[in-house]
Amino acid sequence: MSEKVKNIGLSSAEAELRLKKYGPNISAQSSPKSLLSIIIGVLGEPMFLMLLSAGGIYLLLGDLAEALFLLVFVFVVIGITLIQAHKTERALESLRDLSAPRALVIRDGKEIRIAGQKVVPGDLLVLHEGDRIAADGRLVEGQIFVDESLLTGESIPLGKTADTDGESKTSKIFASTVITKGCATAIAELTGNDTAVGQIGKSLLTTYDTASGLQISSRIIVKNLVMIAFATVFVLVLVNWLLNQHSFLQSILSGITLAMAILPEEITVILTVFLALGAWRISKINVLTRDIAAVEALGTITVLAADKTGTLTQNSMQVAELSVDDASFISSSQKKLEEKFHSLVEFAMLATPANPFDPMEKAIHSFGRELLSGTEHIHDNSIPDFEYELCAEILAMTRVLSTSDPSLYMLATKGAPEAVADLCHLPKDELEDIEQRVEAMAQRGLRVLGVARGEWRKKDQDQNWPKSQHDFDFTFLGLIGFIDPLREEVPKAVKTCQDAGIKVLMLTGDHPMTAGAIAAQAGLSKDSGIILGDEIETLDDDTLKERLKETAICARMRPEHKLRLVQVLQDSGEIVAMTGDGVNDAPALKASNVGIAMGQRGTDVARESASLVLLDDSFASITDAVAQGRRIYDNITKATRFAFAVHLPIIMLTLLPALLQWPILLMPAHIVLLQLLIDPACSIVFESEPAAADIMKRPPRRIGESPFSIKNVKHALMQGGGIAFILMAGDALLQQMQWNDAAIRMSIFISFVLTLFFLILANRTLTYTVKSYAREHNPWMIFMFGGVALILASIIFIPALREIMRFSPIEASILLAALFLFLSNGAWLFLLHFSNSLGLKNTKGD
Repeated sequence: MSEKVKNIGLSSAEAELRLKKYGPNISAQSSPKSLLSIIIGVLGEPMFLMLLSAGGIYLLLGDLAEALFLLVFVFVVIGITLIQAHKTERALESLRDLSAPRALVIRDGKEIRIAGQKVVPGDLLVLHEGDRIAADGRLVEGQIFVDESLLTGESIPLGKTADTDGESKTSKIFASTVITKGCATAIAELTGNDTAVGQIGKSLLTTYDTASGLQISSRIIVKNLVMIAFATVFVLVLVNWLLNQHSFLQSILSGITLAMAILPEEITVILTVFLALGAWRISKINVLTRDIAAVEALGTITVLAADKTGTLTQNSMQVAELSVDDASFISSSQKKLEEKFHSLVEFAMLATPANPFDPMEKAIHSFGRELLSGTEHIHDNSIPDFEYELCAEILAMTRVLSTSDPSLYMLATKGAPEAVADLCHLPKDELEDIEQRVEAMAQRGLRVLGVARGEWRKKDQDQNWPKSQHDFDFTFLGLIGFIDPLREEVPKAVKTCQDAGIKVLMLTGDHPMTAGAIAAQAGLSKDSGIILGDEIETLDDDTLKERLKETAICARMRPEHKLRLVQVLQDSGEIVAMTGDGVNDAPALKASNVGIAMGQRGTDVARESASLVLLDDSFASITDAVAQGRRIYDNITKATRFAFAVHLPIIMLTLLPALLQWPILLMPAHIVLLQLLIDPACSIVFESEPAAADIMKRPPRRIGESPFSIKNVKHALMQGGGIAFILMAGDALLQQMQWNDAAIRMSIFISFVLTLFFLILANRTLTYTVKSYAREHNPWMIFMFGGVALILASIIFIPALREIMRFSPIEASILLAALFLFLSNGAWLFLLHFSNSLGLKNTKGD
């Protein structure tokens, strides 16, 4: 690889050419449903089979017009199903594109993050701990450890070192393996199916076929209703054939009509479409849904445990203050760095990797290069001979660097001030002075690091490095304070969560005073105290539960503490959403009810363990996603209530005339026309309902709450039962008035179709006022009204359709009867609506 490519990577133009030549970086994977598979699925649907059966029976009975009408509507049903399936697949495909692995590459000399499928051979990959490698290739700079168990079955990470010649096997890296430690630069050599994982047909892209709890429960309900439907149909066929003396074919036809009336095929459509489109809508507010079930869980969250850095704050660290003994340097007001601060900045830089990933480490280099430029304190080519990593026992890291004396080594250390001070073995009065300075800086909202220097001499060449940093002697140099400004939208978002009954728990590795200062800015109370990570380890579960009830801040947190927090909160009955970005956060993200990974600064491992990914890392996006989750659940509840309410009168208008030996009111053709209105109402109108004004003023939904609850179904059955009673009473009255069957059927059908519009309005919410209807505008209501008007106009004014529907020619008396029944249904729905609103107000008053 040429030095030019090594420095700047490929050009954008060259990358585009290579993408066309080699194709997208995608290995074998499951493809979306094809048009043929969707059609085959429709052909197996009970409603489709019943339409075919009814059409066949009409042919046997010699009614060609009705048979053709039903068979034409077979294709209409297929068309509607295809549109719904395409809409759902398109939403899921958008999510697949967003959730596909992403890669950090150097192009045109700049680091940019692109979709993994756009990586091409020759791309320069920038690799960090926790990343999933996007292509087969080789390291050209740096050192990493890689988990290749996907390919080899070996769980122990393998070390990889740079090799510019490409001969060493230890420089080879493979797509889809995970970096467990280190950072490096690599050149991509093979992509797509040419990679090792592509050759064995492995696909690591997330699938979206996991059923949510609601989908599972709905399938059980639908299955039970289908069994009830066929049992009822069997009884009706026998009654019509044996008792009512109808022909066998006529009895079968009435049974098919009843089955079409009972089967609630909309329920599965509602959940599939609403959850898939809901996930797509949530992606529009920068929250990627990796697990569809998470959309359902959003409305139940009671505790939101969020990282401070990057989620509540901007994650744009800047050096704000330096402290050496009694002297301070304030970067916002001072431009020249005095000599007494030079060593502090110099050793902070030496203790920091040359190409860091951490924002604080980037800030150290940026600050040092700006203010120490041209001095002897800049060491661009310093490569450590040995490093002591940050660990749970010592919250500091030390880099050991060689000097001109082969036996003498220079030590550069940075970390938590108390940890660095402890390494320096300072007397008590100096420790107290440092502690006071740290607290003063922390109270100003600064995140503080301590810096120290040291020397160590090897007694002989074979002497091993000391096991611990405590074995060295250090000199404390001073403190560096960093500022990470709070995101502007955070206080409002925190208040929104609190109003919605969601407790916000701030997690940070910062000093308690820094955590308290940021929490106060965010609107979180620190009066109840702060829990430290070390306390979490020592407290038993019961005591920790009590502490968590009182506090909203956890400081000096380490990733392993998050899992304990999740488990304790869940044992307390809380529904927990947890944010994370590192490899060590994966267990907590998986264990939480809703794991939320950072999309910008998070590792691939964290993203793959989470159910949601914040594409902008913003806390406000979580709040918006919760609101969307609640809206989606509300709309599922509305649509489910409407589906149950509308099916009851259809069942009654089909079943009761047969049992009472009255003229038939509903035939297959009528039910097909009704389905043309019911299906769009369920899957489009209610899905598009805007969020209620109080969506984030209510407490979280209880975990056991369901759209299929007795309360919701009971209200639906009261709506549908009242409509059925009014229409059957109208049928009886018109029979008493000696109306012919066709006229009665026409007036009942017209009034029922008009009532559907009232029924939709009544189920948009149970407490709407005229004012709220105007405010919560749903544009699809206009199209629904147009559909109702079109169908009614067609069956009233087109003679051929009137004949197929077995209606009489239009007369004013028929329209007046239909209008009277329609208004009666409206009055019943309004009465229910009013009494329910009054009941809710009384409940709130209590």
